[in-house]
Amino acid sequence: MIRAELTKLRSVRAWVAGIAMAFVAIVGLGALGAAGIQIDCPDGPCPKPPTGPGGEAVRDNFSYVHQRLDGDGELTAHVASFTGIITYPPPNHDTIVDGLVPWAKAGIMVKDGTKEGAAYAAVMLTGSHGVRMQHAFTEDKAGPAQAAWLRLTRKGDTVIGYASADGATWQQVGTADLGDLPDAVQIGLFVASPSDVTAKANAHGGSIVQARFTQATAAFDRVDRTGAWTFTDVGDDGMQTDWEKNNQPAGFTQDDGRLTVSGSGDIAPAANEAGPTLTFTLTGMIGALIAVIIVGVLFITGEYRRGLIRTTFAAMPARGRLLTAKAIVIGGVTFVVGLAAAAIALPLGRYLVESNDGFLLPAGVGTQIRVVVGAGVLLSLAAILAYGMGAALRRGVLAVTAAIVLIVLPYLLATTSILPAGVAVWLLRLTPAAGFAFQQVLPAYHQVQLPYSPSDGYFPLAPWAGLGVVAVWALAFLGLAVLRARRADA
Repeated sequence: MIRAELTKLRSVRAWVAGIAMAFVAIVGLGALGAAGIQIDCPDGPCPKPPTGPGGEAVRDNFSYVHQRLDGDGELTAHVASFTGIITYPPPNHDTIVDGLVPWAKAGIMVKDGTKEGAAYAAVMLTGSHGVRMQHAFTEDKAGPAQAAWLRLTRKGDTVIGYASADGATWQQVGTADLGDLPDAVQIGLFVASPSDVTAKANAHGGSIVQARFTQATAAFDRVDRTGAWTFTDVGDDGMQTDWEKNNQPAGFTQDDGRLTVSGSGDIAPAANEAGPTLTFTLTGMIGALIAVIIVGVLFITGEYRRGLIRTTFAAMPARGRLLTAKAIVIGGVTFVVGLAAAAIALPLGRYLVESNDGFLLPAGVGTQIRVVVGAGVLLSLAAILAYGMGAALRRGVLAVTAAIVLIVLPYLLATTSILPAGVAVWLLRLTPAAGFAFQQVLPAYHQVQLPYSPSDGYFPLAPWAGLGVVAVWALAFLGLAVLRARRADA
């Protein structure tokens, strides 16, 4: 049955042309989209964001007061005070309020030098999340909610963080293995304060995202290391806000054993605002999906329209097996085409972007493989879903329209800031548009304060879970088609 249906698929030129159009859409439109990415900076090519030890793009901008540590050692300090300010953008840019954003940070750090992206481990107080131990930009572990004493101990490549409420009884917060850490590293005190990011509903649909400048200041005393301290504004781009120019720029002061450090920025994984991701190379997926939906529907409704389905059922009476065989053929062919097209589109798109002095945010090999395979799987499941819908409805135009409305339209509505964020999230949970989650390259991190909305490229379901939703829809329509074929005449 599979061999016969494959032969049938190859014999109809319109079906072959439709599948070829899906391939061309992914590669061709993806190349056009990638070639259109322009990242302009006044002083030449824009610098790429730094990368962390795992190869991911990171934000590594903070105030660091440090000194050299050779070999093993430790640093203990008491956070005597931790305060901050939040400024508001125009038209209320003169409004300044006291307060700390939830992930403002002040604490102790061991870092492999002061270069952006260098390996580090830190134990810290935060604005609203108590004591934390973080390392490698993505790793975060909670400590006690109330503590003002911090300690960091280095033993070879291992860094251990401790916290205490009274400086006498210590609780271990976490341990970090920093790999091949050199003998000489930097150890010291740091402060970071990310932007205050909020999202509010837009009257015309979607949401309005605002980011406000913040600054934090921490006073450290009972510091148990002596000697000269060096201040470094890690990741400093030379730009200052009006607040910093007219009030207090990032820096530190030392007075009678107390070190006061002020700073902004963050030490965390980068999000989509750091630059375009490799999903820009797959802008042709919408066109490819429409093409395979049409082929999937016509693969069965064409036989019903011409009455050829009676001959097919006469030759192969097992209707359930026959319809399943046709689903395997249309699903298998579209999977191979989608896989091959995505495997070409991704490296081609990256080449075109970089040839225009642009960049795409880095993604691990595993992530790239998942995106390529996910493109093939989504195309395959969409074709099977459309085929099942066509077999159940037996009306080509109706089935094509219904499949596009069910698969493509929810994705467009959810990602173009037309609908409220809550509605968009549920559309991407319940409809087959959930399968587009395979495109998510940058994960959402709880320690990074962002809206993480569909319009920003974040999906409510994990990639394989989203594809699983499409699979359930496809199997449901295929089952409905088999049931109708067994109960009704062709």
